[in-house]
Amino acid sequence: MLVLGSDHGGFLLKQEIKKHLEERGIAFSDVGCFDENSVDYPDVAKAACDKIVSGECELGILICGTGIGISMAANKVKGIRAACCSDCFSAKFTRLHNNANVLCFGGRVVGPGLACMMVDAFLDAEFEGGRHQRRVDKILALEENFGK
Repeated sequence: MLVLGSDHGGFLLKQEIKKHLEERGIAFSDVGCFDENSVDYPDVAKAACDKIVSGECELGILICGTGIGISMAANKVKGIRAACCSDCFSAKFTRLHNNANVLCFGGRVVGPGLACMMVDAFLDAEFEGGRHQRRVDKILALEENFGK
């Protein structure tokens, strides 16, 4: 199961991505927002990331105006590895090499065609493990040891 979330800056693009996911037969949960009224992206990021951390969803896609704010908020949640991408290569390799579980991008940065291609690249890639696992483990260690 995939979780989707956006603030008002990403709402319209999220609607396009939902159509694309439905065409691919990919199940998703939408945590908002549900119109173009202003909302705070940290609230949406938390709602989506909670579903991933709980195990209800495996991966997430988050969208704000630039993708930067919502990715910063998502990365504050323990267990989340969110990547803000604006190209297909990065979207693919953040899964292959970094085992990212959240893809973020900007509704004011990428158009619907590119966004759907990035979603496909992200969802169709699988973590390679191997030498990359050591690096992901070090990221996890940073998270565990923060403030100690």
